[in-house]
Amino acid sequence: MELNLSPRHALICGASAGIGRAAAIEMARQGATLTLMARRADRLAALVPELEAAGAGGVHMLVCDLDDRPATFAAVEAHLAAHGPIHILVNNTGGPKGGPLLQATEDAFLEGFSRHVLASHGLVQRLLPGMKADGYGRIINVISTSVREPIPNLGVSNTIRGAMASWAKSLSRELPPGVTINNVLPGFTDTERLGSLGEARAAREGSTPDAVRTAWIGEVPEGRLARAEEPGGVIAFLASPAAAYIRGVSLPVDGGRLKSI
Repeated sequence: MELNLSPRHALICGASAGIGRAAAIEMARQGATLTLMARRADRLAALVPELEAAGAGGVHMLVCDLDDRPATFAAVEAHLAAHGPIHILVNNTGGPKGGPLLQATEDAFLEGFSRHVLASHGLVQRLLPGMKADGYGRIINVISTSVREPIPNLGVSNTIRGAMASWAKSLSRELPPGVTINNVLPGFTDTERLGSLGEARAAREGSTPDAVRTAWIGEVPEGRLARAEEPGGVIAFLASPAAAYIRGVSLPVDGGRLKSI
C-alpha cells in the first residue's frame, strides 16, 4: 500500500490545533511538504520543529483568517507563485456556534456558509490548475457526523456541514481524473472545539462539562472520545496514493456512534 507523500505538497487549514494539527503530523511522517494555515502564528511556529523532526519535506506557514477570503486567497496565490503547486488541500476550520436552529440569526448562517463553503470553493479553484497539471490532487474536507444525523443544539452547524457534503459530492463529478475529493466525518473528538461545545451545553442545561463528556461517551460503542490523531490518520490516508480510487465519499470516524447505515 503506497502511503509515501514525499513528492507532494499539502495545504492544511486549521493546522494550529486539534484534527488539523494531527493530520499535519501524520503527513509529515509520510514525507509531505506542508503549508500550515491558521490565525495563530505562535502556535504554527511552535509546530514547525515537530513536523521537521517527523520527516516533513519542508514546512511553510500562512497566517490567514478564512473569514477574510480576499486576503486569504491573495496569500495563497502568492504562495503558489513562490513555491509551486499544492497537491493536497485539507479544508478544516472551526464550526459555527452551537444553539437551537430557531434562535439562529441570518448573520450566523452567512458567516458559516462563507467560512466553510465559499472559502473551500475558492481554495479549490486556485489549487486545481496545479493538481491537474501534475496529475495528482486530493481535497479532504473535515466536516461532521451531522451530515448523516443532525446533532441537537448545533442547528447552524448541521445546516452548513450538510451544504459542504453536497458541494463536495457535486464537485466529485466534475474534477478531472487523478483529483479526488472526500469528506471525513469526525465523531466526538477530544479537541478544544469539543471542550467549548461541552461548556456551552453544560451552561445551557445547568450541568457540568464532566457530566456532558460522560453523556457523550455513553453514546459511543467504542466507549471513549476519539483522539485527534485518529481522524488525522484517516485524512493522511485519503491524501495518499493508496486512496486514489476513493472519490466523493463521506467517511465517519466516530467509534460507531452513528446509528444510520
